[in-house]
Amino acid sequence: MKKQKKPIELYYWPTPNGWKISIMLEECKIPYILKPVNIGKGDQFKAKFLKISPNNRMPAIIDPEGPGGKPISVFESGAILQYLGRKTGKFYPKNERDRVKVDEWIYWQMCGLGPMAGQAHHFRQYAPKKINYAIKRYTDEVNRLYGVMNKQLKRNEYLAGRYSIADMACWGWIKPWKNQGQKISEFPYLEKWLEKISERPAVIRGFGVGKDLRKQSLADNTKEARKAKSILFNQRAR
Repeated sequence: MKKQKKPIELYYWPTPNGWKISIMLEECKIPYILKPVNIGKGDQFKAKFLKISPNNRMPAIIDPEGPGGKPISVFESGAILQYLGRKTGKFYPKNERDRVKVDEWIYWQMCGLGPMAGQAHHFRQYAPKKINYAIKRYTDEVNRLYGVMNKQLKRNEYLAGRYSIADMACWGWIKPWKNQGQKISEFPYLEKWLEKISERPAVIRGFGVGKDLRKQSLADNTKEARKAKSILFNQRAR
């Protein structure tokens, strides 16, 4: 990898999906500029941001030194991780068999762990009415997914064998296990994995990026929190 001369622009808010990219950038020691996207105030709907992230979701990046030396924007956290892995040659194997193993867990996280844990967060903490069926449905499904990881980690130190973008993708969704109604002690191999990754210096730095930005909790019932929820939840096509 050639040394990155111009920093990558990271469009970010401190959430599990945002942490994936800040951690990867820190692990690869790539210079970057933080571009906060305050999702509680609706920054994700601004025209400038939608040009690089049409699904009005962060994170997204702009790499001024993209393929052929030309700028490129990338949205969707999984796609960003894979792009940075190919660009740097780090944490994303070149060998096809090994890469497939990583891809399996990346897509597992994007399609399973993230959405299900997100729904557990929503119905357990943010929904204006407590719906017992929804709480049980998503809490149980997250528990099942934790079990899948626990079995994999019983046989492997990391999800795809070696530490990779698959671990970075999943870590941020396991970190808030209490909010998902889980007991991490029930999953000893997962717990050990969580502790091990949490101790990595780059993960500590990546997790700390923009920590002061998120002062308002959506679980609060303040005027600001209610406004943020109205922006974040129950949106329709614009």
